[in-house]
Amino acid sequence: MRLFYALWPDVRVREHLAQAAAALQLAGAARRVPCDNFHVTLAFIGEVAASQLPVLRRIGGAQRAPGCTITFDACAYWPEPQVVVAVARENPAALTELSTILHQSLRLGGAAPHSERAPPPLRAHVTLARKVAQAPVLQALSPIQWDVLSFSLVSSDTRGAQSVYTVVDTWPLLYEKPPP
Repeated sequence: MRLFYALWPDVRVREHLAQAAAALQLAGAARRVPCDNFHVTLAFIGEVAASQLPVLRRIGGAQRAPGCTITFDACAYWPEPQVVVAVARENPAALTELSTILHQSLRLGGAAPHSERAPPPLRAHVTLARKVAQAPVLQALSPIQWDVLSFSLVSSDTRGAQSVYTVVDTWPLLYEKPPP
C-alpha cells in the first residue's frame, strides 16, 4: 500500500481550488488535477505492508493537535516536478507542528520510510496541474481560506492514468472558530 497523511478540503474550498485550476492556461500534455484529488500532504509514508496499517492508524489517532486556517494566496510553477500549485505563503504554526510530529511518530513507531534524509519542511500547497513542461502565465489567486478541522490517512493508487486516492481513516483536530 502507498500511504500518506493529508488534509482533505471541504466542498467550498475544493470549488475555489477548481476555479483556480480552470483558469490555468495549459498546453501540451499538461493536465488539471481532478478536484476530488485536491489535498495537502502532511507526511508521505510511501509503500508499506498492510500489516503496518494498525500502527499508522494508532499514530494518526494519537494526535491531539489544534486546527488552524490555511490561506492559499498564490499560484506557483515548480519546474522540477512540473506542477502548478496553489501555495500558502505562510504556514500556520499548528500545521507545521502537526507535520513534524507525524514524521517523528513515524520514525519512533518504525513506520517511516527507510531514508537517510530528514523530510523537507512543510510547504502547504495543493497541486492544481501536472505534467506542465513550461511555466504558464499565472493569474493572481484570490485568497482561499481553509479551516482545517481534521486530517486523514490516505491510500494512493498510481497505476492508472490518474491517481486514485482513498481515505483510509480520519481524525478530528481541536478547533474552535473565533467568534464573529
